[in-house]
Amino acid sequence: MIKPFGSDTLNTLYVDNNAKREALLKDAAVRPSIVLSSAAAGNAVMLACGYFNPLTGYMNIADAKSVAEKMQTTSGLFWPTPVVNMIKDASAIKGAKRIALKDPNVDGNPVIAIQDVEAIEEMSADDLKLITEKVYGTTDMEHPGVAAFNSAGNIVVSGPIQVLSYSYFKEDFPGTFRTAQEIRDMIAKNGWNEVAAFQTRNPMHRAHEALVKMAMKEFNADGAVIHMLLGKLKPGDIPADVRDSCIRKMVELYFEPNTAEVTGYGFDMLYAGPREAVLHALFRQNMGATILIVGRDHAGVGDYYGGFDAQKIFDDVPAGAMEIKIFKGDHTVWCNKCNNIVMMRDCPHGKDDYVMLSGTKVRAKLAAGEDLPKEFARPEVAKILMDYYKNEAAKG
Repeated sequence: MIKPFGSDTLNTLYVDNNAKREALLKDAAVRPSIVLSSAAAGNAVMLACGYFNPLTGYMNIADAKSVAEKMQTTSGLFWPTPVVNMIKDASAIKGAKRIALKDPNVDGNPVIAIQDVEAIEEMSADDLKLITEKVYGTTDMEHPGVAAFNSAGNIVVSGPIQVLSYSYFKEDFPGTFRTAQEIRDMIAKNGWNEVAAFQTRNPMHRAHEALVKMAMKEFNADGAVIHMLLGKLKPGDIPADVRDSCIRKMVELYFEPNTAEVTGYGFDMLYAGPREAVLHALFRQNMGATILIVGRDHAGVGDYYGGFDAQKIFDDVPAGAMEIKIFKGDHTVWCNKCNNIVMMRDCPHGKDDYVMLSGTKVRAKLAAGEDLPKEFARPEVAKILMDYYKNEAAKG
């Protein structure tokens, strides 16, 4: 099986020994504490699961800047996006060497992790702007990732963590949420060697289905892991439970048995386009995938990135930095003349022959109670989406 990124074995930061975890929870109860931002809580979950191997905690300002500018830490580790714990007020933890980190996404803000504090630093406005520009390619506060990053605070608390909870993900998505190690175990159990990973924050339509199958065919893959984001999205995106139902129905009906697994991970979407695509590749290697499918506008939002910027950035990744391979997909559509889903670059026909719907048009059709074209969506998937939109409309 493919090695984890940056180490020979996977480093998961969740404390799975019950006695040790209970002791740490008792210790946390008497420690100074802060409530994390949702982004920092997501970082803790990803560290707990081994997706962010080989990191051991939150970066300091020097590492965050180095990652933003050079895609590597100050020690030379290749890494595409800062993994930070940023807060607005550090008065409650001033002088503390160990602190409790509380979960902002669970009622009552229970402790999610305990952190050994290496530094508490104030990030300057110039540094915040630099990191934002380098990672997101814009400082526009209309960009949801930029807004989230810049609203978390300018005080950076760095140091290693021990994670005591998977937040709400294990309880809310028991059949879908999986750690990197659990996915590695699943791949081994299935006997898969070549494994394609498909990232999604949306329900899968026929173009997505075809893209997965094309990648599997090109690399002669044994299986595919459809890996959905379960954390926070921007307003208007489809909720995780609805996406989960859609994807499971598609896999059940339209993939060969034992060739696809539906899983998910606990992280808030960054919408960082190219940089987030590299992060996706890195943590998919950690979970045992050998191929990442990168389609058009991967991890993008609005018009902030070019359609294929998330593919081009891999040309700048240093040779040998990652072992995972990249399948670069073109815009995938239904062609009436081919009578099939095609990638535009491989099709001799033109736009007049294609069935093309933007996400905005799809949502408008669903909101109006209109059927989606069979060329665009599998009918069983479309029904789940239509039922969701009808229920939302009924709520007023």
